[in-house]
Amino acid sequence: MNNIPFYLAAFLVVLGVLIVVHEFGHYLAARLCGVKVLRFSVGFGRMLWKKQLGKDQTEWAISIFPLGGYVKMLDEREGKVAEEEVHRAFNRQGVGKRSIIVAAGPLANFALAILIYWAVFMHGSEELLPVLGTPPVGTPAAMAVIGNGEQVRTVDGQPVATWNDLRWMLLQKAVDHESVALEVINEREEIAVRHLYLAAAGEQGWEGDALERLGIRFYRPDLPAVIGKVVANGVADRVGLLPGDRILSIAGKDVASWYELVAIIRDSATKSIHLEVERQGQIVAVDLVPEAVSERGQTVGKIGVAVADGPKPHREVRTFISYGVFEAAGKALEETWDKSIFSLVMMGKMLTGEVSWRNLSGPVTIADYAGQSARLGLDYYLKFMALVSISLGVLNLLPIPVLDGGHLLYHAIEVVMRRPLSERAMEIGQQVGMSILFALMAFAFFNDLTRLFNG
Repeated sequence: MNNIPFYLAAFLVVLGVLIVVHEFGHYLAARLCGVKVLRFSVGFGRMLWKKQLGKDQTEWAISIFPLGGYVKMLDEREGKVAEEEVHRAFNRQGVGKRSIIVAAGPLANFALAILIYWAVFMHGSEELLPVLGTPPVGTPAAMAVIGNGEQVRTVDGQPVATWNDLRWMLLQKAVDHESVALEVINEREEIAVRHLYLAAAGEQGWEGDALERLGIRFYRPDLPAVIGKVVANGVADRVGLLPGDRILSIAGKDVASWYELVAIIRDSATKSIHLEVERQGQIVAVDLVPEAVSERGQTVGKIGVAVADGPKPHREVRTFISYGVFEAAGKALEETWDKSIFSLVMMGKMLTGEVSWRNLSGPVTIADYAGQSARLGLDYYLKFMALVSISLGVLNLLPIPVLDGGHLLYHAIEVVMRRPLSERAMEIGQQVGMSILFALMAFAFFNDLTRLFNG
């Protein structure tokens, strides 16, 4: 519950920035094309605040319903226009100018994403290296004989620099490819090629973690379940666990590594569990109840212990990566383009049934991701903002009446027919578009509630 105000604030900042940028794209294009702007509103419905500014006395407003915004332009279809201002009405402009004004909103979202990526890539950040962990038995990664500590060098010949790069490349490949070749290097500097089959990634309609289904996990050093430190007055301290204790089993299940121990305890919040502990050659029985702790919006169990150092140094898994001005610009363009195309491909697969509609996210899920990324750091938060900006740009270009793409479709028809669509045809289109949009919003919100209550 303590996370709600923080997550809500993170969400509202993202939402506010993206709406302002989108609508400012329309506004700026309208001004450059000589069209008079009557109102610039962040949000819909009843206005909470407004102020008139500039030579045209444009009304700048904040309205009560925050999921969107609009730019109202002078238009003879919406009211009487003074004779001396008719030339500044939107409907009097040529189809080219009208299309520029309509397209400027989504283009502004793409431009924002490029700018964010450019700044983040130039500033640089500490990234995880693409070092793989031991895959679960029976997964495609296990069948590919991927070993713990192997670092991926290339995916189908394409160089891989970071763990995020690896995740993104595998997701892209999994959409249309049956398998990929991973060139890996182990801790002994031995190079090998692992052939990873990708069909498992989409087995559940792409719902959940596709890479987990492939068995792709980040590297974890082989650490025994030996306690190195006990937090004073914590659960472990109160039941008498000591530094040097080796956990042999929990609830009758043998524990082979520290990560197995952590996984079981995290899933056992407020539940009584029985441990068998080896202490100086003796077996000691301990019963305890892990404390429930909120972590990134989830409730997990903790007992207040830390792992003992392993017998050997572990391989490096982090690196700092930054780019020069021009290299960062190129990478920002590439990142924006790749994610835009991926969004379109996934939307297409939703329409064909290859991808589940349960992947559609609404404001609750987006707010959750906004809060999680903000907690991880500014660079993660900015990258999240860029991703949502791309999604907003792609969504608005879909040829659905009401959206910008729908208006561009009208303009394309006008060019072909050499005359505008009739008012009646556009009115029907608007009604159909609103129905589609409300259905999508309702479905996304239903998915949000399902995730919220079912996990």
